Amino acid sequence: MTSSPRRACFAFAAAVAFLVACGTTEPGTPIAVPPAPSPAGTTTPHLPPSQVPPSPPPASSAPPATSPATPPVAGKVVVIDPGHNGGNSANPAEINKKVPAGRGQTKACNTTGTATNAGYTEHAFTWDVSVRVRELLAAKGIKVVMTRDDDTGVGPCVDKRAAIGNQSGAAAVVSIHADGSTSPGAHGFHIAYSAPPLNAAQGEPAKNLATALRDGLRTAGFATSTYIGTNGLSPRADLGGLNLSERPAALVECGNMRNADEAAVLSSPQGRQRYADAIAASIVEYLG
Repeated sequence: MTSSPRRACFAFAAAVAFLVACGTTEPGTPIAVPPAPSPAGTTTPHLPPSQVPPSPPPASSAPPATSPATPPVAGKVVVIDPGHNGGNSANPAEINKKVPAGRGQTKACNTTGTATNAGYTEHAFTWDVSVRVRELLAAKGIKVVMTRDDDTGVGPCVDKRAAIGNQSGAAAVVSIHADGSTSPGAHGFHIAYSAPPLNAAQGEPAKNLATALRDGLRTAGFATSTYIGTNGLSPRADLGGLNLSERPAALVECGNMRNADEAAVLSSPQGRQRYADAIAASIVEYLG
């Protein structure tokens, strides 16, 4: 039978008094108190302090740190081709010289482009939108190559623009333009691609790129063309930059600069940002 704690204390006190009385220990000498017994069936080792193992650190409830996933488009190359150039109109001899344009054709090196009735030029529009697209794509880790460095130069010719895309190994080449139709009521965007295809890249890859751009612009609220192409897509055999491309390539005619309503959007910074957002998102969709 197990003694009660009170009875054990009386027994221990009596033992201490006996030891003192018998001279076994001096009064006031500390008496070692035996350790409390372990629960039945267990033993508790008593180690010197230097051998006592440290307590394990408390478990953390915070999840392990993880690095963000790398976007699937990061590291890919995209060529952005801003149509025309600011110095073209002052250099007619250079931009009118004939260069190869694919399918056995030759065409003028480049052209001056069009403008709104108020004088806002296509080359200024394409440069502004292209820079905005470049910044949006670069933010996702995409390497962007531009076919021209500013809006004050001449050219480059259409064959040189195509060569830049080919030499870069681009996953996509997107040429940015605006149209200048004088047909009454003509408005809306369209996406051109080379057809019939002259190589594998001009087949399904180019058509898929054109379709992604079409869908992205429609999703952003832009209307498809009322005067060229079908449902915003326009297969073409006469555009040198597309014919000479060995990479998936498409040309975006963002709208009609001669239409008063569209000219207002094309001329405004807010409108150009809308175009850039839609074009960049479409390219990312295509690449991903």
